[in-house]
Amino acid sequence: MTTHIAKSLEQLINTEDPGWPLVVEWLRAATKPVAVVPVDRARGDATLIALQVTTRSPLGAIALESGAILFDSGWVRLLGGGHGDAAGDLARWNGLGARPLRAPMQGALIVAYDVLGGFFALNGGAFGSDSCNVFYFAPDSLEWEDLERGYGDFVNFLCVGDLARFYADYRWPSWERDVAALKFDQVFSIHPPLWVKEGKDIDAQKRAPVPALEAFELQLEMAKQIASLPEGTAVRMVVK
Repeated sequence: MTTHIAKSLEQLINTEDPGWPLVVEWLRAATKPVAVVPVDRARGDATLIALQVTTRSPLGAIALESGAILFDSGWVRLLGGGHGDAAGDLARWNGLGARPLRAPMQGALIVAYDVLGGFFALNGGAFGSDSCNVFYFAPDSLEWEDLERGYGDFVNFLCVGDLARFYADYRWPSWERDVAALKFDQVFSIHPPLWVKEGKDIDAQKRAPVPALEAFELQLEMAKQIASLPEGTAVRMVVK
């Protein structure tokens, strides 16, 4: 039996070849508004220790050097080491450390989410693939989709990729103003939801802020319930 000894903070911080300068290079090349939220240093340290990845990697560098990173005026929120009153960070979202938000997701690491309630997770075997790609839990299908990008490539895509095209069907005229009013830990609850036939017209849907964790757990439960239903089955939603 192999015993894994946790590395100390000093062992995880790579001073010879740190990953943060590369991340900064990506951010400077961004083609849309990007904001790096300052990290609470104690939380950043604790997050890095909980993750047990070195700062040579973009993941470890972002955990230590940023509280979070907001892309495209806050439409996508990349988790970092934590900041301010925000509950979420890379450790807490993944059931790690002293104050987890939820149980760990076996074989995957949640790394980001968007304001529609879509979530991004780094694969570690959970999605029936050997790839270490980022997968997207799409709110319009309630399925995990392979983005065919590793973590670093995913972060770079958030900087320079065509997010307007990625979200083409789900942006409304006042989205920038509405997103600016959201707290970091919030996403929009959309009714009718995007995954039903009646929920495809984003301009006609009702939107209200809800905790991101609440949205994620609800959508995972709905995905589980409808997974075995034949396509076209009528679904009656009861919100309590």
